[in-house]
Amino acid sequence: MFGKKKSIPQIDKEQLALIKYAEKRIKQKRRVYIHFVVFLIGAVFLIVANTVLGIGKDFTIAGLNWFVIAIILWLAFFIYHFISVFITHKFMGKDWEDQQRETLVAKQQERIEQLKQQFLKEEIEIAKSQAFNETLIETAPAGKKKVERTIIVAAGENNAIGKDNDLIWHLSDDLKRFKSLTNGHHIIMGRKTFESFPKPLPNRTHIVITRQNNYKAPDGVIIVNNMEDALDAARSDKQPFIIGGGEIYKQSMLLADKIEITRVHHSFPNADTFFPEIDKSLWKEIARREHPKDDKHEFSFTFLTYERIL
Repeated sequence: MFGKKKSIPQIDKEQLALIKYAEKRIKQKRRVYIHFVVFLIGAVFLIVANTVLGIGKDFTIAGLNWFVIAIILWLAFFIYHFISVFITHKFMGKDWEDQQRETLVAKQQERIEQLKQQFLKEEIEIAKSQAFNETLIETAPAGKKKVERTIIVAAGENNAIGKDNDLIWHLSDDLKRFKSLTNGHHIIMGRKTFESFPKPLPNRTHIVITRQNNYKAPDGVIIVNNMEDALDAARSDKQPFIIGGGEIYKQSMLLADKIEITRVHHSFPNADTFFPEIDKSLWKEIARREHPKDDKHEFSFTFLTYERIL
């Protein structure tokens, strides 16, 4: 009663599934064999019943004796049974299911590898930009003010910044502030943002990031292929401004030193471009100025300045 219990051999789920599958196949093949034997006996019986016993001797269908029709129909049913077990099963059975499953897994693995490569590429680009930033600081002469990269943006309460490559609002005081802050500086932007301007903004050096080769732009506009080259092109400016769009803002959040944001106090659910969320553990608010809604401004807004703390 209190002795050791006998250990029960354990069969894993895969082995159990294989055993059940094998038993199922044996039953299917046995049924086909029985069906074949019964068909032969039945066919002989039908022939004897008609020719020897004379059952339905004068009954014909389309000129054929009834037993011939019965045997043909029965043979067709047997052939269907045989095909289902030995041929259709080969293409649609467990082996086929396993093959389809392996194909799906292979495609998923291929997609995972593509995502890994894309993620690795983004990490390398970020690492290059950070290393470039650290190099600028380390090589700056003693006592010389380092470059202060500044993001400037206007965003709604839901971080909306635009729709169809255009602003959702028109706030004249915000535009005046943008002009005042960026005047005389380098402004870094993506191609779509640059193309949203009727013409290059006066008294500013435009740096446009695009993957397009041989992109044509007016004289004086600097064309680069990535953020690292854009920052390098602006190295002579103590405060280059990053002005958008959404993907450029996303890339620059780890590289910027300051954010000048106009927070528009309204949500814009129809927007298609958004500013990244500001992580308050990395950024500290150092200035704010409220601006109420009035006859010239459809929405109230606040000018906010954030400084990186980490």
